[in-house]
Amino acid sequence: MASNHSQKVEAIADHATSDSDNSKVSAKSIVLSNEAKVEQANAYSLINPKNENTITVGTNDIAEAAHQIADQKAAAAKAAEEQAAAEKAAAEKAAADQAAAEKAAQEQQAQAQAAQNAANAAAASAAPTSTAQTTQTTTNKGTFKLSFYDPAVLGSNMGYDGVAANLSVFPKGTRLKITLSDGTVWYRTVNDTGSFAAGNPNQLDVAMPNSQIPSAGVMSATVEVVG
Repeated sequence: MASNHSQKVEAIADHATSDSDNSKVSAKSIVLSNEAKVEQANAYSLINPKNENTITVGTNDIAEAAHQIADQKAAAAKAAEEQAAAEKAAAEKAAADQAAAEKAAQEQQAQAQAAQNAANAAAASAAPTSTAQTTQTTTNKGTFKLSFYDPAVLGSNMGYDGVAANLSVFPKGTRLKITLSDGTVWYRTVNDTGSFAAGNPNQLDVAMPNSQIPSAGVMSATVEVVG
């Protein structure tokens, strides 16, 4: 390559219009200088015999920069991946902590409710049982004579909760409150009538066992209709 180049330069110098030999000398100097540069370049270059491309031996700044950029991208990707993993772990831990806190709160609430229920049950069992007082209205019917009889002696199975009365004064089923002069109170229900009571509307025949019939035989009492 150097000889061809120098021949062309010498040819140009030989045909120069100037008569001075200085032109030829200058052209040859340029040729020599160029040949020296070519030889120096060849010393640092390799010729690819196939493609005739020159590959310069030494540091490739572009390739080095590309490697640096690739390394930076890889480092950034790794850092982003580690950051994402850390954020995911933190989110999972926060969710687990919240779930544990909610479960603990529910258990605490359940325990408090159970304790309240137990306290209510204990208070209910300890509270005295109140007896409902039935308000009774009564109508005073005045003073009546009382006589007594034992239904069992008469062969009756009506029991001792009844009283025989004049049914025009006290119909059957009437609930009576009988108050004796000494304050004793009997409650009886009209369930019978007798010939004596039928003829004496102001007298009641009270059912009672013979062993409990007062010795006086006949008494007086205040009679009220309960209803």
